[in-house]
Amino acid sequence: MWPTLLFGLLIASIAGWIFTTWYQALRIRKLERSHEEIQVEETLVFDFLHGLGEAFRETIRPGELHRLIVEGATRVLDAQGGALYVSDRTGAKLTPAFISSGCPPLVDVPANVLQQATITPVALESFLRSRTVSPGDGMLGRVWQTGQSVCLNELSEAPELAKLRGTAFSTESMMAASLRYGQQDLGVLAMANGRDGAPFSQSDFVIFKSIAEQSAFALYNAIIYSMANEKKRLDHDLEIARDIQRILLPAEAPAINGFEISGINVPARQVSGDYFDYIRVDDERLGVAIADVSGKGVPASLIMAICRSVLRTEAARNPSPADVLRKVNRQLYPDIKEDMFISMAYLILNHEDHGVTLARAGQDAPLLYKRQAQSVTPVKSPGMVVGIDSGNVFDRLTSDFAVPLEPDDCLLLYTDGVTEALNTEGDEFGLDRTAESVRASANGGAPAIVKRVIEDVRTFSGANPQNDDITLIAIRKR
Repeated sequence: MWPTLLFGLLIASIAGWIFTTWYQALRIRKLERSHEEIQVEETLVFDFLHGLGEAFRETIRPGELHRLIVEGATRVLDAQGGALYVSDRTGAKLTPAFISSGCPPLVDVPANVLQQATITPVALESFLRSRTVSPGDGMLGRVWQTGQSVCLNELSEAPELAKLRGTAFSTESMMAASLRYGQQDLGVLAMANGRDGAPFSQSDFVIFKSIAEQSAFALYNAIIYSMANEKKRLDHDLEIARDIQRILLPAEAPAINGFEISGINVPARQVSGDYFDYIRVDDERLGVAIADVSGKGVPASLIMAICRSVLRTEAARNPSPADVLRKVNRQLYPDIKEDMFISMAYLILNHEDHGVTLARAGQDAPLLYKRQAQSVTPVKSPGMVVGIDSGNVFDRLTSDFAVPLEPDDCLLLYTDGVTEALNTEGDEFGLDRTAESVRASANGGAPAIVKRVIEDVRTFSGANPQNDDITLIAIRKR
């Protein structure tokens, strides 16, 4: 009896050892396979992230980035297909940015489109690529609206997808995540499996949410890159515009018998809405113009260029500044927008009799420095701005005005960028400070006046940035 019992125990021990060894070997193989799967997933995720990083080594087109995100996520998750919807410029709806081939429909599809798609598959593709999504519209719209990621293997929460079950276009399992970075809603990323795909697991969902976070960061960076490149392009265009404008403005004042002239233009931005010019009227006369277009930047500079062309055409051989301004107003009035206008002053210097004739169209009154009295007073000739009246009122108000100048007297033409310059406390430079600058520098001649006014304005403004274009023309009678 004892030998039989011992033999049975031995057999049982051997059997137990064999089972244990087999079971351990099975567990080891499972762990090895699990480890291999994890390594594969890690490699796929790393490749996905590496691909996103490499995309920004050079400027990437938005379409390429969208494709990279969807196809990369599809590979990592072994999904049948995926789609990326991005927010439009208004932020009111989602537009399809990239839908991979083979991706089941993720939005509600009309019956007539499904019927047509059974014959012509491209009909469904065309519909999906044009179908926008509003907040709350289907599962994608709800994910976008709430910002909550979802993993659905049972589609009762998505009736627009559940109704396709049993058809060739069915979505059996899907994941969707809102792409948000900071305070920006950038879009929705979705992955889907059809009838032939396995349901997504919770492990897949965890990986998918990580992919969505990195994708949102990549899309945000792409926007920043795009904005930076656009700014660089605009800056380049503005540099060209500034160079062209420098050509349009006089580089130096012409020499004219009996007068000394100095002028300068200091833009507040790359291009200026201010304008000054010296125009040869005839053998005896020189026209001097200063103008300020309402507003700043490119729109104002374009109006300034038009004004220059018209003024130069009308000034030729016309000895009346007022008549020139009347003709300029008639030509520009039909083309100037209602919220724009041009303030101008135009005077003619006659080097034969040393006379000065001024006409003013809303421009700040020039400052007249009288050497003998050491006084500075504004020359308030009548006139209204160019571009707000067709001519009936403008023509009546605009007239020639003789400016009496004795030797060493000076006249300063300026735009409101001088008098309205602000300091750090919000105070304006003003007319009194401008007049004092003229009085303090007039003995040095026209260039000294221009230099002193600019220096005084900059000292007054301090660290406060220039808020408007500045243009000055100083004229001294010899």
